[in-house]
Amino acid sequence: MNHQLEHISAFVRVAELGSYTRAAEALGSSRTRLSRQVMALEETLGVRLLQRTTRRLHLTHEGERYLAHAQSILRALDEAASDVSSAAQTVRGEMRINAPMSFGVRHLAPLVADFMVEHPALDVRLDLNDRRVDLIEEGYDLAIRIGQLTDSSLIARRITRCRMLFCASPGYLERYGTPLDSAALAEHRGLRYKSGQASAEWRLGDGTTLTPHGPLESNNGDVLTQMAEAGLGIAQQPSFLVTESILAGRLVALFTDQPPTLLDIYALYPARRYLPAKVERFIATLHKAWGEPPCWERAMGLSQPAQQ
Repeated sequence: MNHQLEHISAFVRVAELGSYTRAAEALGSSRTRLSRQVMALEETLGVRLLQRTTRRLHLTHEGERYLAHAQSILRALDEAASDVSSAAQTVRGEMRINAPMSFGVRHLAPLVADFMVEHPALDVRLDLNDRRVDLIEEGYDLAIRIGQLTDSSLIARRITRCRMLFCASPGYLERYGTPLDSAALAEHRGLRYKSGQASAEWRLGDGTTLTPHGPLESNNGDVLTQMAEAGLGIAQQPSFLVTESILAGRLVALFTDQPPTLLDIYALYPARRYLPAKVERFIATLHKAWGEPPCWERAMGLSQPAQQ
């Protein structure tokens, strides 16, 4: 089909300019090549399109009819290419996004709302859940992932990174004391996060781990935050889950002067040669809005930790 389009384009340009030589100059080709392309087109159609004399070219009756159709086809193709190219630079259509529930509610949904106001031709399907969806199988344009990524055919672009924070309520610390080091921390009541087969360990910034012991284990970070606020123990939580509680004084962040454990926050999308404008611009929006350290940590007065 590509060869046939080349043959049609060659014929149209020769017919319009009335000369193989001028058509070859216009197309950056050679006279011989154009002649062969027109002859191949005639052979495909089974008719003669051009009468060749020593002085000039003449369109046959069939050639005149075919020229009108061919010009119309090439114009339509140019218009289609222009329309698609323009659309590719326009934020429109539908964008499907997947993200973790708690993070999505707090920090993604507000940005989606602002982005949709800025781009009213865009429709969004925002699915929030904590399972690892298959972007390609389930038709997502973009997913937000936090933490270590498994190898895949997806493209991962890091947006920012957040701290894991140890935190407890003022009442708990008043009752049990404030731990000053990891040895003291190990003696405290620990609220454990456990999901799937992963062990409920606390990971410290120096790479060591502790196994917390305490009255509660849950697979939901919001639950652990509430239990920590209730004074039931110390929890290690990603900063985005406890910012509001710390700023409101319901929780106190511990060990903020020590190297933290960090979680990378990624935008994942299927590998494509051309990334749609809606996805590219939304990722740029996330970069600008969250920053590094992320905006919720800056609100707590936390500076960017040293690279790990």
